[in-house]
Amino acid sequence: MASEKVLASKKERVAQLAELLKNSCSGAFVDYEGITVEEDTKLRREMRENNIQYFVEKNTMLRLALKEAGIEGLDDVLNGATAIAVSADDETAPARVLGKYSDELGDSKFNLKAGFIGATVYDQAGVTALSKIPSKEVLLAQLVGSLQGPLTKLAATLKAVADKKSEDGAA
Repeated sequence: MASEKVLASKKERVAQLAELLKNSCSGAFVDYEGITVEEDTKLRREMRENNIQYFVEKNTMLRLALKEAGIEGLDDVLNGATAIAVSADDETAPARVLGKYSDELGDSKFNLKAGFIGATVYDQAGVTALSKIPSKEVLLAQLVGSLQGPLTKLAATLKAVADKKSEDGAA
């Protein structure tokens, strides 16, 4: 009787994880062995600030939930101490935050394993590349800045031409 209850609770947990994965636009997996409580607390705070859900889950549960969510190709990275970070609204946020901590703490303590955006799976090199992409806000600011420069120069040129014509007309 007890094993039926345990099995039912595990099935329910897999269903919850699958639903979370289906509603997430991206996720990243990390091997977190050896980080201190202080480092983990700092990481979790930054995750919350970026609207990222970060948690540790059993590899078997993750494997079943990923299969149910239609995300395939991650079975080989689900070993050892695995944590997952998922975001519902930012495609690069999980990889970016985990990549930052991987750079700070070193691969021996905090190693990026893999990730996904939608149904597309990225290996360790791919998720590391994703971690280097700036946030959407930074990219938009860079775009606005690159557009603002030429427009400012055009406005200054037109003003100079108008001033010159008004001087010529007054003389």
